[in-house]
Amino acid sequence: LAPASYESAGKRRSAGTRHGSTSLRRAMIEAARAAARSKGTYFSAQYSRIARRRGPNKAAVAVANSMLNVVWHLLTNGELYQDLGANYFESHNDPEAQVKRLSRRIEALGFEVTVTERVA
Repeated sequence: LAPASYESAGKRRSAGTRHGSTSLRRAMIEAARAAARSKGTYFSAQYSRIARRRGPNKAAVAVANSMLNVVWHLLTNGELYQDLGANYFESHNDPEAQVKRLSRRIEALGFEVTVTERVA
């Protein structure tokens, strides 16, 4: 389930996934599809984000890879699983930080920026 890479002359191209246990791959993809159907979980949010861009099959493989990474970390560290939640990806889109970043970019172009919040 780990992504393989093909690089030649500095260009990186997709090479699918590496060879491994086919039975583990089938089981993890089946678990990923089940996790994608669950509501309000990190894996369902990850699946929906990737499936929009790349399609359902690649999204299932990506979620299966993430699940396998989580399982490995849980087994090696002896920790309990804590779901990050469906809003994990949305929490990284902080509007205030985005305004600050974009205003700095506009000022770097030589313009003066004043930001006022619009009342709905």
